[in-house]
Order: sequence, then structure tokens, then C-alpha cells
Amino acid sequence: MLRTATAKWSGDGATGQGGLTTQSGVFTDQPYSFKLRFENADGKAGTNPEELIAAAHSGCFTMALAFALGKAGFTADHMSTDAEVDLQQVEGGFAIAGIKLKLKATIPGISDEQFQEVAAGAKANCPISKALSAVPITLEAVLA
Repeated sequence: MLRTATAKWSGDGATGQGGLTTQSGVFTDQPYSFKLRFENADGKAGTNPEELIAAAHSGCFTMALAFALGKAGFTADHMSTDAEVDLQQVEGGFAIAGIKLKLKATIPGISDEQFQEVAAGAKANCPISKALSAVPITLEAVLA
């Protein structure tokens, strides 16, 4: 199973611009540039790699958790995961300093202890968490 995306770019790094397109067509030439990535305060005029990592990680983790809950005999009424990707300037450029997953869930019949255990397992075992294992990943999980 392969999933693809294409990045196009014209110009230099500081003033150039590009477009991101995904295999599914969800993004078609979605704009990205240095200015959109580092200077656009609301983050809504285009996308950037860190936002896409956050979307991929929150989606992967939440789906992995749904499967893990099912194996444990539970079904969520609702789950919502925010992923915060912390990009920081370091010597020589920029680096992702960490990722925080913030989960809120409504799951009938589960204790907080069971919930924390299953959620931690899903965080450790989702494919995106595994791919990003060089970066510290934290989980804040709350039952609603």
C-alpha cells in the first residue's frame, strides 16, 4: 500500500512559493511558502509540512485507538485528538522539538486507568508515532 503526495516549488527558499497535491485530491496545489509557514499568524492562507504531520498523526493515533478500544471491549461515543507539532529554530535551521497529542473522549464503561493504558498503547503503536519516534511525543488523554 503506497500513498503519495507531490510538492512543486518555484523560486528561492525565502521568496519562492509552491503547491502541495495529494493522491486523493483532498489537496490540489494547496499553497505553501516560507511566508505562509513562518509569518502567517493565523495559519489559514495555506498549509505547511508541520500542519500536515499534525493532521496525519492525530488521524492515525485516533484510528489506532478506536481499534485498540474495540480489542479491549469498548466503543467510543466520541473522540477528538489535537496534535501540536512544535517547530523551533535551532543551530543550523529548524527542527521539530516535540509533538503533543491532546485527546478528549467519551467512552461508556471504561475506567480512567483502562483508558490511559489503551491510549498509551495506541500512541506507541500507531504507524505515524513509530515513524516519528525520533521526536518526543506526549499524550494528554481526558475522559469527558
